[in-house]
Amino acid sequence: MRPPTHILVVNGVKVRRPVFVLAAPHSGADLLARALKRSPGFHVTMGRAAVARVVYAFARRPSIARSGGAPSVIRDTLAEAWRIGPDACAECPAACRDAGGIVGTGPCAQTATLARFGDAGPDLLYSAPVLLQAFPDARFVQIIRDGRDVVADMLADPACMAWFRPHMLTEDAEFPNPFLGVNSAEHRDRWKVMPAAGKCALRWRGAVRLSAALRQELPREQLLTLRYEDMLAAPGEAVEGVAEFLGTAVSTVALYGTAAARRTRLSASDLALVEKVAREELTRLGYL
Repeated sequence: MRPPTHILVVNGVKVRRPVFVLAAPHSGADLLARALKRSPGFHVTMGRAAVARVVYAFARRPSIARSGGAPSVIRDTLAEAWRIGPDACAECPAACRDAGGIVGTGPCAQTATLARFGDAGPDLLYSAPVLLQAFPDARFVQIIRDGRDVVADMLADPACMAWFRPHMLTEDAEFPNPFLGVNSAEHRDRWKVMPAAGKCALRWRGAVRLSAALRQELPREQLLTLRYEDMLAAPGEAVEGVAEFLGTAVSTVALYGTAAARRTRLSASDLALVEKVAREELTRLGYL
């Protein structure tokens, strides 16, 4: 039995049915966040430092996320991130400010029209169970993208690559480790010497496995799954589906004009490794 919905008030507005965008790295969470941030009545944050610290703590040590106090921690952290004030947006990273179309000091949302809250920070996927405990009426939108394209973008992103340093899997690391996609301590040494493309593929594989588990656990009215490729090919239809799911208008403009990545950016050896590591998931999702 789920706990009753916690009454949380931010800037005088009750937080009802908050929206959380979940995805593996470079799978389109930022694209949908841009659309939501520019929709009437929405206040969606992305990558606020305090939220990121909590999210990564839960991702790297799942036992923390399973503790009794985890829902309160993430609820309070998000409440502070959602608070709107004259300088609130100054704490947001550049990507969040840009997505909200901030000119000058902001803020990106107006309290007079505020109705819905949400977050689309990187790697929020690993906190989904805690978010559901903290906000039992939450709505989740998860985005799936071809793992080969994801790996190509991850390899070009220094922030993503920083997670693959050998010390990230220390002797006290917890296993299974969905964040890095390593299932057992026995695989630690193999992971440390694996080429970067393989590590990226493992991370994508772990993320889509979590996404599949969420589809089994959450009722249809709380979880919507989108494909990145469909968002780009038919943005109007994608936004219509999101709007129907959330029961509110969603801006379409942000989804137009984004070109899909091409796998030719991967070398032949990297492509072969990615397809070997993630063949089961790529096949199940129809990418192979």
